[in-house]
Amino acid sequence: MRSVLTAPLRLLVSCLAGTWRLESHGDEQIEQFRGARTPVLYAVWHGQLLAPLWHRREQGITLLVSGHDDAGRLADAARAWGYRVVRGSSTRGAVAGMLGLLRALRSRGLAAVTPDGPRGPAGVVKVGVVAAAQWTGAAIVPVAAAASAAWRLRSWDGFLLPKPFARVRIVYGTPITVAAGSAELRRGVARLLAELRAAGENAQCSF
Repeated sequence: MRSVLTAPLRLLVSCLAGTWRLESHGDEQIEQFRGARTPVLYAVWHGQLLAPLWHRREQGITLLVSGHDDAGRLADAARAWGYRVVRGSSTRGAVAGMLGLLRALRSRGLAAVTPDGPRGPAGVVKVGVVAAAQWTGAAIVPVAAAASAAWRLRSWDGFLLPKPFARVRIVYGTPITVAAGSAELRRGVARLLAELRAAGENAQCSF
């Protein structure tokens, strides 16, 4: 039943996203990492996921999606948009999810996560995201999205759904890398939080 419901929903979202006036800032730095064969781990708040997900479609990025049943539609839609999906979260399938994420970063070099997912608290960075970058040498690229007109869903993350023909601004913030050691891991969590907030302010500044 879920697959029957997913296709019309995905088509509706694709049609909606096709009307957005999308602009991106800061993504030129990503090519520098790719040229140096440095793995890239995109990090975006769960509530701002949709617009970046649309922007980076068909690029073979591996997306870490919660193992909960209610995340199945997101996983199906992501696959249809050209993402590779690994399932797992801090509350279900954590080991499998982390192993899949590490494999993706080491082999393909491109992955994406929601550092406050799958169920919050919103705007709180979980340490596993930063640990994955530390173990693989990946650069974490903070990503933020904002829209000139949008609906906010009544969910724990206040999910952002830009309205038709909205101007959508995606900001790729200052990348961070994480050196070895527990102190550096803690520092990495704090730096990622700060850079995500800065990217969010940048995304909002023109609206």
